Amino acid sequence: MPARRPETAPLVGRFVTIEPMTEAAIPELERAIRRPEVFAGGYGGGPSGLPADADRFAEFARGSYTPAEDGLPFAVRLRGGPDDGTIVGATKLGDLDLVNESAHLGWTAYDPRVWGTAVNPETKLLVLGLAFDHGFGRVKLQADAVNARSRAAIERLGARFEGVLRRVQRRPDGSWRDTAVYSILADEWAAVRAGLEARLAERGDHPVELAARAAAE
Repeated sequence: MPARRPETAPLVGRFVTIEPMTEAAIPELERAIRRPEVFAGGYGGGPSGLPADADRFAEFARGSYTPAEDGLPFAVRLRGGPDDGTIVGATKLGDLDLVNESAHLGWTAYDPRVWGTAVNPETKLLVLGLAFDHGFGRVKLQADAVNARSRAAIERLGARFEGVLRRVQRRPDGSWRDTAVYSILADEWAAVRAGLEARLAERGDHPVELAARAAAE
């Protein structure tokens, strides 16, 4: 089955709803992820890429999450519980190459209050499923080579490490980023999906609650 560009429609899970990014979502996304700890590991170019205020964040978000022919950006909203509908992050299925059946799942960031919850596993389950259901044969995932937390999360998905691309992107502070590259192939998806579903099953059905997470920390 040749790759097809996915439709722009919400993806609904047990813990999150993944919906196409809009301009109206940017202020709420800013409140969720314009935080030093989010940029510390390499997101957005690292600490020096942290936007100084809401207006600069809006410029950054438009550059990263504006829909395009080769990119489908999504806002991640909690589903259920007292925080139902709250935006807690963003991700994008980008670099869509229909001829070569490849895509890049990245540009992902979350409110620190949902780190370690069901949010990332279910987001990955939904967006990877969207890609493979539309005929893509390879989905790339990558992270700044120094971002240990993001690399561990990618590896826990079951993605295969391909190597490090050296000096591939200039950071806002002028330094150069090395990028660790991983991928999941279509014939590996069944095993990856089963692993994600097992991780989510361990969490039961209780919704993710921001206040509960903040109190626990």
